[in-house]
Amino acid sequence: MAQDNKVYIIGHKNPHADSVAAAIAYAAYKREQGIDAVPCVLGRINKESRYLLDRFGFEKPALLETAQVRLDEVDLASPVAIKPETTIFESVHMMDKEKREGFAVVDDDMRIIGWVSKSDLAKIALNDTKYLHGMLRDTPTDYIAKTIHGTIVYDDAERHLNGKVSILTMTNKDNLEDYEVTDRIVITGGNKKAQKILIEKGAGMLIIIWEKSVDDSILKLAKEHHCTVLLSGYGAMNTSRYLFFAPPVRMMMTQKPMKFYVHELAEDAGRKMARTQYRAFPVVDEKERLVGYLMRHHVLNYNDKQLILVDHNEFSQSVKGIEKARVLEVIDHHRVTDFSTSRPVSFRNEIVGSTCTIIATIFRENQVPIEENLAGLMLGGLLSDTMNLQTPTTTEKDVQTANILAALAGLDLDQFSEELFSLTEDEGGSLEELMNRDIMFEDIMGVRLMLTKVNVPQVEPYRDRAEDMQQALDLLTRNKNADIGILSITSALENRSILFGAGDKANWLFEAYPDQEGEAHSVHEGLVSRKMQILPKLTHVINKYA
Repeated sequence: MAQDNKVYIIGHKNPHADSVAAAIAYAAYKREQGIDAVPCVLGRINKESRYLLDRFGFEKPALLETAQVRLDEVDLASPVAIKPETTIFESVHMMDKEKREGFAVVDDDMRIIGWVSKSDLAKIALNDTKYLHGMLRDTPTDYIAKTIHGTIVYDDAERHLNGKVSILTMTNKDNLEDYEVTDRIVITGGNKKAQKILIEKGAGMLIIIWEKSVDDSILKLAKEHHCTVLLSGYGAMNTSRYLFFAPPVRMMMTQKPMKFYVHELAEDAGRKMARTQYRAFPVVDEKERLVGYLMRHHVLNYNDKQLILVDHNEFSQSVKGIEKARVLEVIDHHRVTDFSTSRPVSFRNEIVGSTCTIIATIFRENQVPIEENLAGLMLGGLLSDTMNLQTPTTTEKDVQTANILAALAGLDLDQFSEELFSLTEDEGGSLEELMNRDIMFEDIMGVRLMLTKVNVPQVEPYRDRAEDMQQALDLLTRNKNADIGILSITSALENRSILFGAGDKANWLFEAYPDQEGEAHSVHEGLVSRKMQILPKLTHVINKYA
């Protein structure tokens, strides 16, 4: 995909339903404004998001791996290439026609096997002809014939050439006798006596100029002496010039040339190019097939990626390399932390429970209709992030927006909520994989917290799996180098959670949220939010001890 004026709209890492829906919805809004907006995700989407995409007929957004420009996003020069059997002469004309500095030499599957540049061809034209004898010796006769615009009159299976070339157009027998022509390519005129002498003296190939045919007696003698005979379409001078351009490029190409892969960064490629004298480099895909050429002006003129951030503003939660991109807008409902740009941006941050609430408001403010399926998707994102409108961050605006979106989507709000929150992320994978799907980290007074959440329809069955859950959390906490690992098994339908803790300071969690006497992993009614409920209470305990 060539780089143009695309604007990538992205949510945060570990995308959940609100983040995914917000990116898709705001991209739709921007496209209504004539902007080429592309929704993207920064990682694997959860089951809830997949359900919403399928339910309302949306494709999964593209994965954006980096904010830096990759070579497959640069407008590369077209992948015109040559084959190993392309003659040097044909390559010269192709370079002139295509205005190229060089060509990749490819096989039938477009895999690169060599490189031919203008500087390589200049060596053919400028070097002493003795360096080309070996190539001419092994060049097939038909390659020579087409290069000199000639005709093969007789080609001998026992052709004997040393690659040396002589131009002997004089007709005096004594003059001819003075020249050594054994195994040579000899360019001569139409004099039959001279042709006969040259053949008898052992010429390996006779190229005759300014003639349309060859006498039968000459052909008979050529067969006896295994001398190949051609008629040239040019005079002596041009025939001799073009002759040295008849070999196929496989004889002089650079093998194992420097190349780039489409997934490489343009910035990195530019640094590598700066260390060489070349102006063009082949770019290949993951199967080593040529996809285009990177020129020096490409790495000087490419544009930074344009991004719009939704549902986050922390660079640490955003795409890799974001500092290299141009951030145009931010739409979020979280605290503002490490956000910093070199240019002004449009920043909209509201105290609501969901980014989809803000984006739905933007549609309404600008009188842009919300399609039925998009309204359903946004409703799913809103309900997901507010845990069925029950988190402490939920506002009256969220409730009103949820009802508006439900009406636009033709959905019964209560019934749809039950469908959505009856899903579970527990799909048979390992418990550690399950816990990794929605994970966040915080650092409070030097204490590293890991908070992971698993949404389920009912929390009670997970108390029966407490031993397995605890072992998986212990392992994950160690692997993530956390001082405290917290697992929240949360049901939005029931509006409650059970908690697991791991790590050296896990007892601090249970001081903040103690179990009932005689119980382990008690049910905590009304507890659904990590950031607004678990984190504040735990922070208070950490401050007391740390």
